[in-house]
Amino acid sequence: MKKIKIKSGEDYITLGQLLKVAGIIQTGGEAKYFLNSTKVAVNDQSESRRGKKLREGDQIKIAGTGEFLITRS
Repeated sequence: MKKIKIKSGEDYITLGQLLKVAGIIQTGGEAKYFLNSTKVAVNDQSESRRGKKLREGDQIKIAGTGEFLITRS
């Protein structure tokens, strides 16, 4: 499971930002299309909103890509 850190002073990272930080997509505009064509689960719940707020402790599973854990920096 790969760890993704929330920047200091911030409470969350969005699902779209996670996709960019993890190198899965190149631009924010790609997030919508990626999420419509790929199975993504946040804490074992299906998710397709790129603006979904991910907080410390959230676990994200992306089909064909892997698993991520949100942590503090």
